[in-house]
Amino acid sequence: MWLAGAALCLLCGPVVAQTAAPDRDVQTGVLVFDPAFFADSRPDTALDMIARLPGFNFDGGNSETRGLAGTAGNVLIDGARPSTKSDGLGDILGRISAAGVARIELIRGGSPGIDMQGQAVVANVILLRTVTTERVIEAEADILADGHVSLGLTARYARREGDNQIEGSISGYWDRSWGDSEGFRRRFTPAGDLIQDASLASTARNRGVRATAAGQRRIAGGLFRASGLLDWSADTGSQDQVIRSGSGTSSFNMDEEDQFEGEFGLDWNREFGARSGLELTGLQRFASSNSFAGSNNSSGNSNFTSEATTGESIGRAILRFRPSDRWALETGGEVAYNFLDSATAYSEDGIPVPLPSSSVKVEELRGEVFGRATWRPDPTLTLEGGLRVEVSEITQSGDSDLTKSFVFPKVRLQTTWTPRAGHQLRLRLEREVGQLDFGDFTASADINLGQVEGGNPDLEPQKSSVLEAAYEYRFWGEGALLASWSYAAIEDVVDIIPLAGGFDGVGNIGDGIQETFELRLTLPTDRLGISNGRLQLSGNWTSSEVTDPVTGQERAFQNDLDFGCDASFEQDLGDGRWTWGVEHDCNTYRGRVFRVREIRTAYLEPEVSAYLQWKPVGDLTVRVDVENLTDRVRGNDRDLYAGPRNTAPLSLRETIRVTSGPSVEVQVRRAF
Repeated sequence: MWLAGAALCLLCGPVVAQTAAPDRDVQTGVLVFDPAFFADSRPDTALDMIARLPGFNFDGGNSETRGLAGTAGNVLIDGARPSTKSDGLGDILGRISAAGVARIELIRGGSPGIDMQGQAVVANVILLRTVTTERVIEAEADILADGHVSLGLTARYARREGDNQIEGSISGYWDRSWGDSEGFRRRFTPAGDLIQDASLASTARNRGVRATAAGQRRIAGGLFRASGLLDWSADTGSQDQVIRSGSGTSSFNMDEEDQFEGEFGLDWNREFGARSGLELTGLQRFASSNSFAGSNNSSGNSNFTSEATTGESIGRAILRFRPSDRWALETGGEVAYNFLDSATAYSEDGIPVPLPSSSVKVEELRGEVFGRATWRPDPTLTLEGGLRVEVSEITQSGDSDLTKSFVFPKVRLQTTWTPRAGHQLRLRLEREVGQLDFGDFTASADINLGQVEGGNPDLEPQKSSVLEAAYEYRFWGEGALLASWSYAAIEDVVDIIPLAGGFDGVGNIGDGIQETFELRLTLPTDRLGISNGRLQLSGNWTSSEVTDPVTGQERAFQNDLDFGCDASFEQDLGDGRWTWGVEHDCNTYRGRVFRVREIRTAYLEPEVSAYLQWKPVGDLTVRVDVENLTDRVRGNDRDLYAGPRNTAPLSLRETIRVTSGPSVEVQVRRAF
C-alpha cells in the first residue's frame, strides 16, 4: 500500500508542481486568529495563545504510546508535528514567544494538505520568518499550607531567522511537593461498627533537572531539525499510620524512585514543488528507573524493589501529494523497536515471596503502513478516509517465555459539513486498537494499601469500533458551543483479573460498550455587561457496560463516571496588564475499581482555584495561583472481602479521607 501510494505521489507531483496553493485562510472550516485577536490578554507564549482559542480544548498527546502514530496532540507548528515524544507539546509551545507567532489557524474537520494527526480539530501555529532572539528566565515558588516552600528555576534561549532556528533550555526544581496530606483511615464491620481508627500523615517530594536543545537548518533542499533531551528526577514519599483506637499495629511506609530519561530525534522535510512533499523522522529514546517501597510495623516488615530499563527506536516516512485544491493524498510507513527489561522482588520479614512475572524482558517489533485521502467536493463539505495496517510481534522472556503476533487493520472515515457560517457538523467512524502496557507484564506494588499486583504475560490489545457525532456553533465572535456523542463497541476490555498465587493482575475480561455525551460552552461576557470576560462550562455523561470476571454480572468500566463537570471564568483588565480567573470542578469524583477481593471507590470533592496575573511592562510577568481554596477532601472507600467477591463474604469496610490545605504558587517571568 505504501509503495503504491509513493509511486502515485512521485509520478504525479512534477505535473502540477507549478500550480499555486489555495489560500486556506478563507476556506470554510479554517478560522484564522492573528496577533490582534490576543492583544487584550497580552500573551507571553504560544501556549498562552492556544489557551485563548474559543472552543478549543488543548490535547498534549500521549507520550506513553509506543511509536509515533497516535501519540501526537492537536497542535501543529508550521503545519508539522514536533519530532519528539519526551518533550511535551505544552512545554514546546511554552518556549515559543508570542511575539514570534504570525497567526494561529484553527482547522476543524480537516483541510487538504494538513496532517490532522487523527484529530477532528487542530490548531496550526504559524511562526514569523523575521529575525527574533529571546532569552527568558522563569522562577517559581510553591508555598504549602504547612509553610513548606519548593523552588524552581528555568532558563531558555531561542533565535529564529527565517527557517533557521536554534533553541535550548535548562530547568531544575527542588523539594517540589506532590501530595503532603493529613487525615484518617477508619475500618468498620459489614454492619457499620467501628473496629479501627488510624491517623494518616503523608509527604511527597521530588527534585529533578531537565535540559533540551534543538536546531533547524536548510539541508539538501529540505528543512532538517535535530532535537535532544536529558531528564533526571528523584521522588520520595512516606506515610505514617498511627492506630488511635481498635486492634492493629501502627506502621510507617516509604517509597523512593530515581529515574533517568534521554531522547534524540531527527526530522527532515522536503517540498517537491507546491503540491508534494516528503517527511522523514528518526527517534531514539532510553530510560531507566530504580524504586523501593517498604512498610514497617511492630509485627514485621515488607519490601518491594524494582529495576527497569526501557528503550525505543523509531523510523517513519510520510509522502504527501495534493493533486488539486480539493484533493490531498498521504501515504507512509513506520517501524519501531521497543523493549522493557524489568526485575522485581517482594519479601515479608526478610523471606522472599514469589510473584507472577517478577523478572521479565519484553521486546516488540512493530510496523505500520497507512494511507489517507481528503476530498473537499465543495467549500461546505469535507470527506476524509484512511486505512492503517499494524503488524507487531511481542516476545517475552524471563519468568515466562512467550511470543505473540498481531495484525490489526484500522479504518477511519470522517465527514465534515458546514451548512452555513458558524455551524458545523462532524461524523466519524473509526476502528481503534489500543496498545499493551509493558508495565502490565511485570509485578507492581501499592505499599500504602498493602497491595501487590502480579504481572500477566497473556494479554490482548483492546479493540474498539467507534461512532462519533459532533455539532459546533460559533457566535458573538468568541463564543462557541460544542455538543458531541460517541458510542464504542469494545472487544477484549482490559481490566483486573485473578492470577495464580492469589494475586490480582491486568487482563482481558471480554466485550463491552461505552457511550459518552459531552457539552462545552465558551461564552464571551461583553454583551452581558462584563467587558473582556470569558466564561467556560463543560459537562460530560458516560454510560458503560461489561461483564465482571469475578461475579459474572454486568457493571460499568473501571473508573467510569456517570457525570463530570467544570466551570471557569477569566477577565482581562487595564489593557491586559491585569488578568484574573477562577476555576471550579463542580462534581465529587466517584470512580470505582473492581478487584478480585475488593471494590474501591475514589472520593474527591470539588475544588476551587484562582489566579491573578500582572504585567507591569511587556517583558515582565508576575502570576500568583491559589490552589485548593476549598481544602477539598480526597480518599477512597474500600469494600474488602475475605476471598473472591463472588463466593466470600464482606469482611470489612474501609474509609480513607485526607486533606492537603490550600497552596500558593508565585511565578515570575522575565524576557530579555
